[in-house]
Order: sequence, then C-alpha cells, then structure tokens
Amino acid sequence: MTNQNKSYIYALSAILFWSTIGSAFKITLRYISFAELLFYAVLVSFLFLLLSIKAGKKGNQFFSLSLPEIFSSALLGFINPFLYYLVLLKAYDILPAQEAGTLNYIWPVVLVLLSIPLLKQKIGFWSLIAILVSFTGTLVIATRGDLTGLNFGNPLGVALALCSAIFWSVFWIYNVKDKRDEVVKLFLNFGFGLIYIFIYLLITKGFHPVNTFGILGSVYIGIFEMGLTFILWLKAMKFSSTTAKISNLVFLSPFLSLIIIHFAVGETILPSTIVGLVIIVGGILMQRSIGFKKAK
Repeated sequence: MTNQNKSYIYALSAILFWSTIGSAFKITLRYISFAELLFYAVLVSFLFLLLSIKAGKKGNQFFSLSLPEIFSSALLGFINPFLYYLVLLKAYDILPAQEAGTLNYIWPVVLVLLSIPLLKQKIGFWSLIAILVSFTGTLVIATRGDLTGLNFGNPLGVALALCSAIFWSVFWIYNVKDKRDEVVKLFLNFGFGLIYIFIYLLITKGFHPVNTFGILGSVYIGIFEMGLTFILWLKAMKFSSTTAKISNLVFLSPFLSLIIIHFAVGETILPSTIVGLVIIVGGILMQRSIGFKKAK
C-alpha cells in the first residue's frame, strides 16, 4: 500500500468519526449536563493522550518546557477545550443537532476574518464576497429559511454556536504559532482545561450522580472527538504527499453528519439546513480557490 493510500484511509477514518460527534453530543446530553459531559470527555481524552505520549516516548519533552510555554498551554487550554466546548455543548443542548453543528462549521470563514487583526493579513474583494456567501448560509440555517423576516428560531443557541466558531478560530491561530509537538501541546491544553472545567463545576455545583449512558457517551466523545481522531488526522497529513489531497475531504463531514443525525437522533433534516450548509461550504471553497490562485 502506498503512503498516499494510507493517508486517505487515516483521513477518511477521522472524518467518519467526526461525522458521528454531533449525534453523540445530542444523545449524551439526554443523560448528563453539558458541563459534566465536558469534564468526563476531557478527562478521557487527557488519559488517552497520556498513553499516546508514553507509547511515542515523548515524555522527555516535558523536562524542557519553559515558563512561557507553560503559560501558553494554560491560556490555550482555557480557550480549548474549556471555553470552546463549554459554549458548543450548551449550543447543542438548546438547539437541534443539525443547526448547532452546521453553524459551528462557519469557523474557517471566521478564521479568515480574525487573521486580519491578529495576523495583519489583508483580504481582497473576492475573498470578502466569499465570506459574505458563507455568512448568508448561516442566516439561512439560523432563520430556518425565513431570510426576509429574520426570525431566529433560537437566538441564544445561534449566538453560542457562532461564538464557538470564534473560540476555535482564535485557538487555531495561536496554536499554529507554537512549534512544539502537536500531541504534547494538546495534552497540556487538556490538562489545564480539565482543571478549569473542574473548578467551573465546583463553583456551579454541577456534579451529580453519574448516569451510565452519560458516562459511556462522554467516553466515546473523549476518544473519537478529542483524542484518537486528532492523531488519525496527524497521521493522514504525515503520509500525504500534499495537504491539499486530503484537506478537501473534510467537507464530507458535515453532510455525513446530517445523515447520521437523522437516523441516530431522529431529527427531520430541514431543507434550510441543507441549503445553508451548501452555501457555507460553497463560500469556503471559493475562499480556498482564491487563496490557491494567489499562492501560484
């Protein structure tokens, strides 16, 4: 088997697992609060990443950590997993899974916008048009197709889902600047995030008797959303001759997710969700095409 074929297998495996997460969020939230779900999922992911570091013999990297690097991990851990997932899971708690997951998918567009003040990048006219196209898609989903009336089905849920996209974009921008090993960085982020969510639950008195289905769902999410899938994607990028060959495969995920949500959660997928998602992806692909042409 060629390295490129190995890359496709790893990438498609990661995408398949990611596609199940929206359903896993919604089903698990029937049995456990969103904050407790985050705590147990992050705990599982933290332990999984610890095992990965031991298996990869990367433990010696912790002895060379500087104070600025530790501070960076503490800050990034506050953004992700703490803020990002806390806000996203609350959005899933109050919105249909199809809306929460699809609205969160606007993050690549938010990333471009935030790169202007944070990375001092400039965007051209057609990039701006692509951004407006994607945001039109979010309006279609948020208003459930009622663009003229602008009647939002759940304004708070929509705001939370879009805020989660902002948090993820901020995390991504600052994370790529850190050149440490990706698994080690994620392990430290989740270690600090675990502390933050534990304190949050203590303050809000959020700990309750454990529900078996809630724990099982949290374990699944901790492994397949926050742990194993990340490592599979890293392997896919490692074996691929170019990132472009696998990067566009991620656009399969939201569409697969809608199918799984329909059958696993029982939601009727609204036409506005499908149309909005197509518009969002179209805007993102337009933006990528513009970036590719500039890079040539």
